[in-house]
Amino acid sequence: MAKFRFEDFEIWQESCAIGDELDEIAEELERRGKRRYSEQLRGALLSVSNNIAEGSGSGSDKDFKNFLNIARRSAYENANIVLFLARRGALERAKRDELVERLRVLYAKISAFANTLG
Repeated sequence: MAKFRFEDFEIWQESCAIGDELDEIAEELERRGKRRYSEQLRGALLSVSNNIAEGSGSGSDKDFKNFLNIARRSAYENANIVLFLARRGALERAKRDELVERLRVLYAKISAFANTLG
């Protein structure tokens, strides 16, 4: 089966892996009646991988870089939500620290990848 270009990108793979963890948190939030938090988290977590994927289909490196910039900003949005949830007692400190660090590393990798484009 043919693959899309983005499927081989480490940044896309890692954004999906982090997204899987964030989605589990969103499911728990929904079970606890925190539907708005859950919806916000799901939108933000999908934005990272979606923008990497969409950008990879761009016709130019300039367009791709714009999508990568949005993906980076979405990584920050996810970090903000994780920190907020921890402040509200909805996320344990160890999980908060792990996710924030993974998001920080992902941000740096997306930035480095963007810098390889023309």
